[in-house]
Amino acid sequence: MENVRPILLTLLVLAVAGASLPAAAAGDAERGAVLATTCMGCHGIPGYRNAYPSYRVPKLAGQHADYLAIGLNGYKNAGRAHETMQAQAVDLSAQDIQDVATYFASSGELAAGTPQSGERVARGKEKAAVCTACHGANGVSTMPTWPTLAGQHEDYLRQALTQYQLGERTDPVMAGQVNDLSEADIADLAAYFAAQPGLVSID
Repeated sequence: MENVRPILLTLLVLAVAGASLPAAAAGDAERGAVLATTCMGCHGIPGYRNAYPSYRVPKLAGQHADYLAIGLNGYKNAGRAHETMQAQAVDLSAQDIQDVATYFASSGELAAGTPQSGERVARGKEKAAVCTACHGANGVSTMPTWPTLAGQHEDYLRQALTQYQLGERTDPVMAGQVNDLSEADIADLAAYFAAQPGLVSID
């Protein structure tokens, strides 16, 4: 039964993701770079923080383009709560979103190296076993519709998981995964994924 759950979860993920992306031509990174100029005021500054609540905005360089497109569509359609991001995304066409996503996906490579260690990281690793079905071993996703979590800011990961719990981000798979997480669980998971080599800030 334990082996069946990841398979069923993967099938559900593929079905949901396939319904989440509007049709658009292949992304144009050069056009996306122009469209993303306003994005760089936050996402182009390493360590830049959201004002309230305070957390570092996510690293986007090297993230999957398909996932970035899903995220932008989530803000555009109010499936994700963030007034600034909703305002940025609401007027983007399907092609605009694909181009911006392609630009960020191609603007960096995942870092290699040795994971950080610690008690919280070790606890998070144990709790993250179920996450690997979508987010991959050590948080490097091999599925383009799910984000790589490795190397992402710890406080951003905590914020995202909390938003799924509160329904401020809507996703049928994540909603089921976060229901029973405690604040300590969320903190440990965020610490684990943030400690893995992966996403880097845009230089």
